[in-house]
Order: sequence, then structure tokens, then C-alpha cells
Amino acid sequence: MPPLRAAHQWLDGGMFFADFAAFVTASPSSYHAAAEVARRLEAAGFSRLAEHDAWPSGPGRRFVVRDGAVIAWVEPDGAGAVTPFRLLGAHTDSPGFKLKPNPSTSAAGLLQAGVEVYGGPLLNSWLDRELELAGRLVTRDGAEHLARTGPMLRIPQLAIHLDREIGQGLVLDKQTHTQPIWGAGDPGDVLDVLAADAGVATADIAGFDVLTAATTPPERFGRDGVFVASGRMDNLTSVYAGLVALLDAPTDAAHTSVLAAFDHEELGSESRSGASGPFLEDVLARIAAGRGADDEARRRAFAASWLVSSDAGHAVHPNYPEKHDPVNRPVLGGGPLLKLNANQRYASDAHGAALWHAVCERAGVAVQPFVSNNRIPCGSTIGPLAATRLGIRTVDVGAPLLSMHSARELAHLDDLRGLAAAIGAFFAG
Repeated sequence: MPPLRAAHQWLDGGMFFADFAAFVTASPSSYHAAAEVARRLEAAGFSRLAEHDAWPSGPGRRFVVRDGAVIAWVEPDGAGAVTPFRLLGAHTDSPGFKLKPNPSTSAAGLLQAGVEVYGGPLLNSWLDRELELAGRLVTRDGAEHLARTGPMLRIPQLAIHLDREIGQGLVLDKQTHTQPIWGAGDPGDVLDVLAADAGVATADIAGFDVLTAATTPPERFGRDGVFVASGRMDNLTSVYAGLVALLDAPTDAAHTSVLAAFDHEELGSESRSGASGPFLEDVLARIAAGRGADDEARRRAFAASWLVSSDAGHAVHPNYPEKHDPVNRPVLGGGPLLKLNANQRYASDAHGAALWHAVCERAGVAVQPFVSNNRIPCGSTIGPLAATRLGIRTVDVGAPLLSMHSARELAHLDDLRGLAAAIGAFFAG
């Protein structure tokens, strides 16, 4: 891949990985990811706004958090009623398991946690890994508290001696085979552990949104350390790339640079903090109103705007090459993806392709087209959803991965750096 030409200091390979690893480690749930983005933004001088307050107008660097989603922007000097937006859309959630109500159970002398499947995880990848619980607790006074247990749970696999047919194919029952163990002996309440971490009384917990996360830290491996293994790279790779790019976004651009990191993409995005919800439209409308824009001016601004929807995509799997398109063959280390689909599962079109090629060329980054094998329908992203809701031109992109939706996914370090560099060029204008 050609040398990167983006300005951000983390585009040095070793520093980039160390900071990316710290970001992922600090983000075991969507709520933690939004909090970590907020922490980094505040450290960089961004102002946090509350949705129920009046917002300031004029140039500035600002952000707002809604549940497990965060939207941040750089309003440039001289922005007017029809100043367009350049938006980077991503999502903070990842597949896994979510804690059920009345979650503390036991069997065979072992304490277990009742969980249900969240999204579409590769179930087998969650076996025999140390897991933690992480998310938010809401107490009876309405206050929200983040909590994480650290390594505490494990879903043990049945020994081969007790299932001689397992070599013919592992089949897991989502109800009976995926309940993790977390203790032995006397009965216990898993909520006690979460409450202790949050510094609240278990009896005061009125509600919770808590998920599992693998606790093995991100690692570099392979020849020259080119590979990255980590959980939650779908889609913290894009959230992180958008964050570091936004921190370098110019304050004298002819557009407003925006990072929109939504929640609940793995469930279809239909929530108040998902891409199908009103969050982004609410924020953009309030920014426009602060410029004195009426409805017509806001629509003119949207018509001149761009959304880059960035989500992880598939590299060709060397052991299953027949699962991929026979001509378009993206590889690890070949650069970020341009994601295309004739049925608009991705929002990219010819204009979007031209934009992505232009910003990648400016960043010195190669582009790889991704299109699905006709026999294997592809997933979708926030791109078509946001484009449908807002009417803003959209292109779908992302970093190529192997083992997508595994508890531990695989990427190439240069692709992660390249994605950040390209988004930086997008925000530069």
C-alpha cells in the first residue's frame, strides 16, 4: 500500500495499534464505547451538549450522547444556512449475548447467568473464552451507571468424549448450550457483582442493559505484526477511525464535519439511538437552526452533503474462496473497501464510488471493491437507512475482516490505518 499522508500522529503503525487497542479495551459495550468517545472528545476540547438544553450557535467543536450512541461535529468558521455536512456513520454495538431479567440461575452445582442472543454472533467462537459483563445500570432515582465485571464468565464446550459426533458438525442450542457459568457452590446473584462495580446497591437497580464481551486484549501477530486480532472490530474499527479523523478535522472547511456512531445496528437499527431513528436528523436540524436556516435552506444543505457509511466488510477467506465473487477479491492488507450491491443493501452508487476513490487517492490509500457472490446475499449497513431517512448522498465503505461476528475477529493493521487516513481526507474536503 502506498505511504499514508494523513496528519494524525496515530497513523504511525505502532502508536496507532496501541491507541486502537486501548479504545477497544475501554469499549466492552455500546454504552462504554459512547462514553470512551465522549471522554476523548472532551480531552481534545470538544464541548458536551445535553439534548434538553438550548444549544450554542456559531463555530465550535461539540458532541451529544444518546444512550449507546454519540454524534460529534466541527462547525467551521463562517458556516451559513446552506453549509453542507460531511458525515461519517458507524455503529458502536457488536454481536454477543445480553443479560436476561432474573439472570441468576444454577445447575450441577455451578452458578450461571441467563442470557439471550444479541444480533448474529458466531456462537462457536464464544465457547471456552473468558467473558465479562458490561453495560449500564439504571437505579430507582433514574441515574445511569456504567458497570463491567472483568473476566468472570465462560461458556464451556462439551468434551469430545461425551459427543463422539461433534467432528461431523457442532450444533448449539441457543437456549440450553449458551448459558455461561460464573461461580460454584452457594447461590449468588450476578447483579451483586455489577452493582458492586458501579458502586450502587443491588436493591436500587431498577433496570439494566448488560451484554457479554470477550476479555482477551487486542493483539498484533503474524509476520512483521501485520495482523490484528480483537473482539468488536465490527464496528469499533470505523468508530475509532472516524474519531481520530474528526479530531483532526479543519475548522476552516466549507462544510461541517460530523461523526455519527449509532447503536443497535446489529439488531436492525430501529431504535431511538439507531440509524433508523431520529437522532441524526434531530442533531442536524438543531445545527441548521442555530445557523438561522429555514426548512428550505436545511434541505439545500442536505442536498450538497455526503455521508460515508463505514462498517466492516469481508475479505476473501483463503479456505473458502468459493464463497466470494470470482472477480472482485478484496484481501487483507489491500486497503479499505468500497461496498456495492445491486439491491441497495449498500447505498453506494457511481457518484459515491467517485468520491471514495478521490478521498482515498488524496490519502495515498488503495481501494478494493466488495460485491457479494450472487448465491450468498450480503448483509446491510446504516447507509441505506440513513440515506432513506435524510436523502443525503451516501457511499458504503469499511475495513476488510476475516471471522466477522466472531468473538475475536481478524484484520490487517494497514487497512485500519488506511481507513482512518481516508476518512481524514474526507473531512478535509
